[in-house]
Amino acid sequence: MAVFPTSDVPPIQTAHWLMKPPSAIRGTWQEPKKAGEWLGLQLAECAPRFASEEDREATRLVLLVSAAVERLTWGGDVSLGHYLKGTVFHSVALVTCSPNRAAPDLPCPARLA
Repeated sequence: MAVFPTSDVPPIQTAHWLMKPPSAIRGTWQEPKKAGEWLGLQLAECAPRFASEEDREATRLVLLVSAAVERLTWGGDVSLGHYLKGTVFHSVALVTCSPNRAAPDLPCPARLA
């Protein structure tokens, strides 16, 4: 467990991303829609390499982003993972923090400038 906070390995519980150092933060947003836009860009960038043809479908990606925005709107976290061609796994998470519903004792990380 001592290595966990500094490793790139995704946590078992999405809220535990809040235990990672600020350098692990890829962005912060006040509005769920903005976070969803970022998520959409991340998925679009990796989609051509998704191992599953079904996961590459544009409609599916749009639905994933829409569901993520809805979940963030009520304070839920989002964690997605896709196998890429080869042996790589792509993981992306959006974690609410004000405080987090699943882990209210974990502090919010420092915001990026």
